[in-house]
Amino acid sequence: MENQILLEIAKKSIERKFDSNIKIDKDKLLKDFPELKEIGATFVTLKLNNELRGCIGTLNAKVSILEDLISNAYGAAFEDPRFYELTKEEFEKTDIEISILSSPVQIKYTDIKDLKSKIKPNIHGVILQKDGRRSTFLPQVWEQLPTFEEFFSHLCYKGSFEEDCLEFHPLVFTYEVKKIK
Repeated sequence: MENQILLEIAKKSIERKFDSNIKIDKDKLLKDFPELKEIGATFVTLKLNNELRGCIGTLNAKVSILEDLISNAYGAAFEDPRFYELTKEEFEKTDIEISILSSPVQIKYTDIKDLKSKIKPNIHGVILQKDGRRSTFLPQVWEQLPTFEEFFSHLCYKGSFEEDCLEFHPLVFTYEVKKIK
C-alpha cells in the first residue's frame, strides 16, 4: 500500500472538520487498496514546528486500518486532552506521522537488568500495565529519551505510576511500528 494514500486519508479525516465538502470515499479506497480492510492498530502523531501537537492511537487492533486511521487522525487533531483543538491555520503547517503497530508481545522478565537486556531502543515501542492503568511510548520517543532509564522513568510518569514503577514489576509489552511521514 502506498504511504501517500495513508497520509491522504489522515489529512482528509482532519480537513473534514474545516470543510464539510471533503469526503472520504471508503468504498473506493477499499476497492482500490484492499489491504486497508485488514484489522490493524495505528497511531497518528501531529507535529507543529517540530513540537508535538497531538497524538492518538490504538494499541490493540480491533477494526480495519482504514477505520482506525480515520478515527485516530481526527482524534489527534481534536481530541488529545493535552491540547486545544487544532485550528485550520495550524493544520496548514502541521506534519502528520502515521505509525502502524505490530501486535504487542508480553516480555517476561525477572528484574530490571533482565528487562533492559530484552528492550531494543529505537525499535521497540513499550506498554506498561499495572493496577488497571497503562501507558505507552512509540519507538520514536527513544529519539528524545535515548537511555533505558530516561525512557522508562518518563513512561512510568506518563501512566501516573511511581517514577520507579519498574521496581513493582508491571506487565511490559513491546511492539514495533512501520512509520510513515
